[in-house]
Amino acid sequence: MSLKNLKKILYFTIAGYFRFFASIKLLKWKPRIIVITGSNAKTTTLHLIEAQLGKSARYSHRANSAFGVAFDILGLRRRTLLRREWVFLFLAAPLKTFSGIPVEKIYVVEADCDRPKEGKFLATLLKPEVTIWLSSSRTHSENFDPLVSRRKFESVEKAIAYEFGWFLEYTSALAITNGDDPLILEQLKRTKGPVKKINKRALQYRVNKDRTYFRANGKEYSLNVLLPEVAFYSLAAVEEFISYVKGKFDPTFPNLTLPPGRSSVLVGIRETTLVDSTYNSSLASMGIVIDMFNKLEGKKWVVLGDLIELGEEESEEHTILAEKIAGCDFEKIILAGPRIVEYTHPKLKSLGIHNIVTFSKTLEVLDYLKQNLKGKEVLLFKGAGFLEGVVEGLLQNKSDAQKLCRREKIWQIRRKQWGF
Repeated sequence: MSLKNLKKILYFTIAGYFRFFASIKLLKWKPRIIVITGSNAKTTTLHLIEAQLGKSARYSHRANSAFGVAFDILGLRRRTLLRREWVFLFLAAPLKTFSGIPVEKIYVVEADCDRPKEGKFLATLLKPEVTIWLSSSRTHSENFDPLVSRRKFESVEKAIAYEFGWFLEYTSALAITNGDDPLILEQLKRTKGPVKKINKRALQYRVNKDRTYFRANGKEYSLNVLLPEVAFYSLAAVEEFISYVKGKFDPTFPNLTLPPGRSSVLVGIRETTLVDSTYNSSLASMGIVIDMFNKLEGKKWVVLGDLIELGEEESEEHTILAEKIAGCDFEKIILAGPRIVEYTHPKLKSLGIHNIVTFSKTLEVLDYLKQNLKGKEVLLFKGAGFLEGVVEGLLQNKSDAQKLCRREKIWQIRRKQWGF
């Protein structure tokens, strides 16, 4: 049996060890728990809430899995992501159970469902007062393929949505959801409490490198960060939530900061602008960001890596990606990775798109850009393959590397193995 398969088998057994101690700490703490779940926009929504509530709540930064949430409740953190950390984590968990209780009365938790049973595992631990669920799409779909093969669900999309639906089932007071997503709407019958649906009607949306504007349903939002059009659902959901907790809502979100790799704008060599969106790489998130980037002005270059963890949907998802790219106005399209070159590139050519450069290795992209950038281009980086290493190599100010994602020791080691 491979180590990968052994990890899958033991995942919830080991996570259950930490969950046991986390549940004890939750019983002692007794916070009002707010869960943010879904395939995309969880972290952005969490930071939008933090920009409104500030220090009056506690937030599960960098934690959204069965392990991560338990660690966050206990006050444990993986700093290097190296295996040797696990000895400390196992020994520290019982001690952390009886350490200081957080003073905050609200706990805002990002919760993902990377695999079957993870939704129920987390929902039964957290038992949220409020759940915010705004998206459901093919993410980590290779883990859900077996459920479709065994005919438990008719599609991967429905299997994933059902797993997210566990949070609705265990929500006690309010569910705030995307009212335009049929996969989410299908799961609403599982919640016993009231539901607030967010609908997008007659949305006016403008974006530039410095600011994003939204106007819809008689409401306006203006933020000094890059956000895609679908972020309207997050903004409206946060406004609903702030009203629920009787807080004061500011539509400009003046205290908002987003974590690395979520469309961060950085200064590159030769007066280029680097839009770093390298944190994740699902089709849904890539399509959303590509659409946003297409609305920016300037000489636009896209640097795209593979979509990963797709299983049987790998070819189809990369082909759909080509169709999304083909409808955009990009001066240069750079594809890096075996999957995107195999599936996306041929489809783009068949659609009459020829301003394409392909590479099998991400490191080659950095060399190409250093040789071919003329100056003042606007570049988007999105996809797998350590594209943050390319961004780092193009930074005008090398100290800005601290603003990039995956800074932990294990990722430094892996990037070095890739040549960065």
